[in-house]
Amino acid sequence: MNAESTVVVIGAGQAGSEFAAELRTLGFEGRVLMVGDEAELPYKRPPLSKGFLTGAITADQLPIRNAAVHEKNRIEFLGGVSVTAIDRAKKTVALSDGQSIAYSKIALTTGGRARPLPLPGAQLANVLSLRSMADAAAIREQLVEGRRLVIIGGGYIGLEIAAVAVKKGLIVTVLESAPRVLARVTAPEISEFYTRVHREEGVDIRLGVQIAALIGDTAVSGVQLVDGSIINADAVIVGIGLIPNTELATAAGLSVDNGIVVDEYGQTSDPDIWSAGDCANRPSAMLGGRVRLESVPNAMEQARYAARALMGQPKAYDELPWFWSDQYELKLQMCGLSNGYDRLVVRGSTANRSFSAFYLKQGRVIAADAVSQLRDFGMMKKLVAARASVAPERLADETVPLKELVAEVGA
Repeated sequence: MNAESTVVVIGAGQAGSEFAAELRTLGFEGRVLMVGDEAELPYKRPPLSKGFLTGAITADQLPIRNAAVHEKNRIEFLGGVSVTAIDRAKKTVALSDGQSIAYSKIALTTGGRARPLPLPGAQLANVLSLRSMADAAAIREQLVEGRRLVIIGGGYIGLEIAAVAVKKGLIVTVLESAPRVLARVTAPEISEFYTRVHREEGVDIRLGVQIAALIGDTAVSGVQLVDGSIINADAVIVGIGLIPNTELATAAGLSVDNGIVVDEYGQTSDPDIWSAGDCANRPSAMLGGRVRLESVPNAMEQARYAARALMGQPKAYDELPWFWSDQYELKLQMCGLSNGYDRLVVRGSTANRSFSAFYLKQGRVIAADAVSQLRDFGMMKKLVAARASVAPERLADETVPLKELVAEVGA
């Protein structure tokens, strides 16, 4: 690509920021324009449900790169503006402020949005969700000692917020429709551990709960269950998943199926348009099919690979996915996807709040969870990436170093 080329990066999250930066790292000399719905420079999302809520991290610590770095790298940032349409025939994008920008290539890093609660009363004041810095700031205002907080959804976000809120002295109730928390991402044994931890900390976790409506006049005052009972609430936080932002891609005629469909290099059905991050659905030989991952490490790495491919340095992206969650003093780290596992091997004791769990399928390690096992997690990732075949009793034996198991399987 020459110096007259223009790459428009649509979406200013972690993926968009990495895509733009990688272009400059690789020597791209053309124009790089990043367009974001939010006015703020691209910022880190994980702290929003953790340190930013506690106040340990301030807003000025959130940007991924500051304005000076953007200026030095000649990355133009247009914030508080959205792309309303892509004209692939004319190779232009229309912006919400009336501008029309000609492009050579596009990176769709549009991420996702919080899934709304499809129930009466969901639009009442003090019914909140968490996706942006503004959302987190609004939630933080509600974290006042003695107030009653109801969290709908027992996934990562809900439990992380619960941990912060109960430590701040709120009366916290978590409502989960499934029989257990973290049901989509981990084994029943891990779910039981986190349920116990939260209950020990004072959180009222209710499982298998069906909600009828949110009640209140102008602001929410309670959550009504289908059995007619009401849980009083000064605020409600909804954490029931994410919807990928694919509307722009669909309108432009790109292939979309549970995300924007890309190949192993991040290229969409249009050779001039690339995609990465939470909104992208990619093939993975390692994971055995197509996946759309909601993960910051995935978003960043996938964006870098896509930028390299755009610059003529294609390499298939098939990295091991990994995730993390901070709750209380516990750090949960997860790698691989446990879907279809047929055996769980626990290394250590859940009673100690520090242990590991390995998911096996037909004798091979396909995923692993580490709870406050920072030193072991690197070795765990190697075992999962290698789909290692390890005797369960050796995985469970804490006297056998994981490094030794890694060496044995050549991972």
